[in-house]
Amino acid sequence: MATDQAQSEAATSDTYEEFEQRVRRISNVSNAAGILQWDQEVVMPEEGTPARAQQLSALSSIGHELLTDDETGELLAELESADLSDEQAAVVREVRRRYDRETSVPQELVEEISETTATAHPTWKQAKDEDDFEQFAPTLEKLVELKREYAEHIDPDADPYEVLFSDYEPYLDLETAERVLEKLRDELVPLIDAIDESDADIETDAFAGTFEDDDQEALARDVLDSLGYDWGRGRLDTAPHPFSSGTQFDARVTTRFEEDDLLGSITSTIHEFGHANYTLGLPDEGYGTPLGEARDLSVHESQSRLWENHVGRSRPFWEHFLPIARERFPSLEDVSPEAAYEAANQVHDDNLIRVEADELTYHLHIVIRFEIERDLISGDLAVEDVPEVWNDKYEEYLGVRPETDAEGCLQDIHWSHGSFGYFSTYSLGSVLAAQLYDAAEDDLGNLDDDIRAGEFGELNGWLRENVHQHGKQFTTPELIERATGEEYTAEYFLEYVKSKYGELYDLEEY
Repeated sequence: MATDQAQSEAATSDTYEEFEQRVRRISNVSNAAGILQWDQEVVMPEEGTPARAQQLSALSSIGHELLTDDETGELLAELESADLSDEQAAVVREVRRRYDRETSVPQELVEEISETTATAHPTWKQAKDEDDFEQFAPTLEKLVELKREYAEHIDPDADPYEVLFSDYEPYLDLETAERVLEKLRDELVPLIDAIDESDADIETDAFAGTFEDDDQEALARDVLDSLGYDWGRGRLDTAPHPFSSGTQFDARVTTRFEEDDLLGSITSTIHEFGHANYTLGLPDEGYGTPLGEARDLSVHESQSRLWENHVGRSRPFWEHFLPIARERFPSLEDVSPEAAYEAANQVHDDNLIRVEADELTYHLHIVIRFEIERDLISGDLAVEDVPEVWNDKYEEYLGVRPETDAEGCLQDIHWSHGSFGYFSTYSLGSVLAAQLYDAAEDDLGNLDDDIRAGEFGELNGWLRENVHQHGKQFTTPELIERATGEEYTAEYFLEYVKSKYGELYDLEEY
């Protein structure tokens, strides 16, 4: 009996080892593609695109073939009935989910979506440049149809938008996302209206001036030094659209510099630090498996938003960092920490562009996109009606109306990529950031003194212990409950913004 059990355990161990080796190969192919994509965004010569497209296509095909191979399916089936550790079971769960989705969609449909998105980008760009939605409308309509078909293959009984949403957030269901976003809409609109009517005189020009790119880069490095970025496993570069990418051994940050927007480069750098810091906190021993990968987009965004907003837009941070900024830019000598804090948190009453939005109104930009693409996928909204519906929602939720499609429904690149279901993770992550920060302060005490002193080790240690080190071992709801002791909720975010902006804008009702 004991011999039989030992033999069974040995067979399971051998099977799991073979499975893990396959998973690591798939991961390494994907990580190699990630380096090529980083290179394309940051340093690749302009004429390198034809070769790079073929390289990325080849790596994508190799990864897809490894994942969807019959041997992968056989190993999954054998392991799902085996006695595995919790960590091993989590790896099997995550790979099974990917395997089922990728084997459900016919290869010809995958190729058609890929070809359509490849041509959609230049079509969208031209339509935006010429302020002409009708140029992009036929392509958008085709992408909507293709994505409906894609969802149908994965789960014909589910809401197609829910299937697409789960590509980006597999364990927070669509009902939860809708409930959170509706609550944000219902409570942020009156808060923003109250701010619009406020007579509070806050500082808005603390960072007015012209700032050289080289000096801004030096300050960006100061920011990263101050926060504790691991330069041995990272680097700073510039990109037109800032991003962070990599693994726990190599997590790179990009930012951008505009000569009249010093504050923007600071907050962008802190935001991308949050992403890279999460990646660097993933366990080394989990590399190449889901145990060493981040837990999807909402959790990833929670890390960037926590550092950008709860730390980088706080009073204590500017008390700490303003003297450092003054060393690089003596023109800031007369700016007080309070003025810097106010400028970093001003709410704009006329902003039409999502990527330029303040911390508060940003979420209504997300709600608008979420509602529109949900109705597009369900068939409740015709593509030709998107510009009018977009403009109406901006007027209703934000009190501004786009005068052009370029500053309206053509401003974002995501739909040209076929990325329906992606936008909501920005707000879902911000909501989670507030819940995590509150839980950290429950455990560590008020963090203002640490931030004021430029000491971020305790906060980062808490995040490492409660979020980063777990990789994908737990589902998103499980991870949130383990870290905070509660289910996912918007209450902490709403309490945070009402308190912060109520005080900043002298709102008695808040």
